Amino acid sequence: MTLDPQALAPAVAAAEQAGWTVVRLDLDGVRSKAELMRRCGEALRLPEWFGGNWDALADCLIDLSWLASAPGRLLAVTSWRGYATARPGDWETFRDVLEQAVDFWRTSTEGALTVLLAEPEPKPRPKPGPRR
Repeated sequence: MTLDPQALAPAVAAAEQAGWTVVRLDLDGVRSKAELMRRCGEALRLPEWFGGNWDALADCLIDLSWLASAPGRLLAVTSWRGYATARPGDWETFRDVLEQAVDFWRTSTEGALTVLLAEPEPKPRPKPGPRR
């Protein structure tokens, strides 16, 4: 798990080139645990039995049978700073769940799980027109 913010595009490109499944989890505007769980469910396409709590999320991330088979999986978490600031205790729990899942898959022969905390690529600024 990469805990320092990283550029997103190069990591996604490398993962896709290696045949990995890439999942983007955008936390922009998320300020509650319930919203975090909803976003996780949507982005990861979690199974119906996902209960929307920490234990259920941990179980889902250890049993990735509902995701397409791949040599590895990259979970790119973007726009996470607002949630980390608004809910520091929940953010620490979320990181712990992610770290445990990464550790579990590190010893698996069925592919890896890498989590990248990334900031979205900046939107290009319009170039100023000629001065008059």
